Amino acid sequence: MDIFQNRNGHKNYLASCCLMAAGLFATSTYAASFDEALTGGKANMDMRLRYETVDDSTNKDAEAGTLRTRIGYQTGDYQDFAAFAEFEDVRTVMGLDDYSPQNSGFAAVADPEVTQVNQAIISYKGISDTTAKLGRQRLILDNARHIGNVGWRQNEQTFDAVSLVITSISNTTITYAFLDKVNGITSTFDTDVSDHLVNATYSGFARGNITGYAYLLEDDGSNAETDIYGLRFNGQSGLSEGNKLLYTAELATQSTDNNDALYTFIEGGVQYGGVTTKLGYEVLGSDDGAYGFQTPLATKHAFNGWADQFLSTPADGLQDIMLSIAGMVADIKLLGVFHDFSADQGGDDYGSEVDLQATKNFAKRYTVGVKYAAYSADTIKTDTEKLWLWGELKI
Repeated sequence: MDIFQNRNGHKNYLASCCLMAAGLFATSTYAASFDEALTGGKANMDMRLRYETVDDSTNKDAEAGTLRTRIGYQTGDYQDFAAFAEFEDVRTVMGLDDYSPQNSGFAAVADPEVTQVNQAIISYKGISDTTAKLGRQRLILDNARHIGNVGWRQNEQTFDAVSLVITSISNTTITYAFLDKVNGITSTFDTDVSDHLVNATYSGFARGNITGYAYLLEDDGSNAETDIYGLRFNGQSGLSEGNKLLYTAELATQSTDNNDALYTFIEGGVQYGGVTTKLGYEVLGSDDGAYGFQTPLATKHAFNGWADQFLSTPADGLQDIMLSIAGMVADIKLLGVFHDFSADQGGDDYGSEVDLQATKNFAKRYTVGVKYAAYSADTIKTDTEKLWLWGELKI
């Protein structure tokens, strides 16, 4: 069996070619400097054990115990080239597999068992102020609202891609990527694509950073095209020693073969006395009730509630008013978020959600946490509660 096969059994040719290139790189440098490249390299390991329950008022209550293990190695540089490979395994543990897709009839937990190559990259830094990467890679742009890795799930989202990061212009970072395949958190979300991503951030303003982006997405299977153009500004200003005023504004347009929609985000906050309070308003707009603004490559779990009720935007769009409070007590990070959801078209009340989280880091390598989400339905979805307990080790 080809170890570079993806979850549904079809070979991922781009990832395979990248790993073959890594082998050629190793062979070509073995006699002269391969040992030095290996000596200058670094291994990594990441293990996350998690317990999750879901009560969605529709299916049987889910209970999942999963262990995610990643092992990777980054070589040293050789003539401006380097290679990185990372393998990932997700297993159910403690006999806790009462969840879909592992067992039908139960509520869904998007952590299927999988063993695969998570990342496989050849990088090149021989061009001044430029880093080029070829292969299966993690991409996170801005706050991951449009392009992200869905890092909360045990199997993250990665991309088979060519990417460039250019910093030759003062205070400016330009990222370009061509995506050949999206490796989603489950096989359902694996997609062959021909996507072009352009993102440019200027950080020369005293009060914040401004980012412009264009994400031109094409599904190879359906030939459906989605174009997203946007502008984002975020920053902070000092109020007094240790205290800050926070602000973010973003506007984007989305066009498909048949529809157009707008995205708007405004957030203001204050960091005072070790407590950060933010009030935000986000609109994933509707095209006259026929289509809602979508974010197909985003880290969706981080937005619109941890209960994951709005991973796909309803046709009437989505308005989300959110209030968050974050702080620390006895070295424990605390976060609470309240969401009020309604339709952009027609103004129907969708429901509300309360999200709570506590995490603690210790000994530099360990993290433990507890997280809870409760969605209260009004005119859409059903009442849903989720609970997570986890521990993580990173080396």
